[in-house]
Amino acid sequence: MTEINPEKIELDQEMESRNLDKSAIPVLEKIKKQGRSWKELSNQYGVENPDPPWKITLEATCDVLSEVSCALPGIERRWEEDELCDQHYADVPFPERQLLALAHSLIRRGLIDEEDLAKHMQEVSKRLNMV
Repeated sequence: MTEINPEKIELDQEMESRNLDKSAIPVLEKIKKQGRSWKELSNQYGVENPDPPWKITLEATCDVLSEVSCALPGIERRWEEDELCDQHYADVPFPERQLLALAHSLIRRGLIDEEDLAKHMQEVSKRLNMV
């Protein structure tokens, strides 16, 4: 039965050999526990669009990382996303779990800094909560 998709088996073996750091990242764990899903927020504010406003930016970021800079090739990002969602983000709804998995991969690869991400999140939160 392993001959059903030998390319996937080879990819899994190659990716596992890279030793993805699946350990928890505090800022992402905080989001996972205290964050709110788009579905919840859109219901609260009466927004009918089922897609969060940041979904297109997320998809574009994934495309750019894969195609332009090759900082995170698409196949690797998807494999890491699957692995991280199985272990850390399974209870987070989609597309929020995709966003957390991408942030996890970027932090572990040193492409973004956890403290800098937390700082930017605080700035965005302040702007959103200005009344």
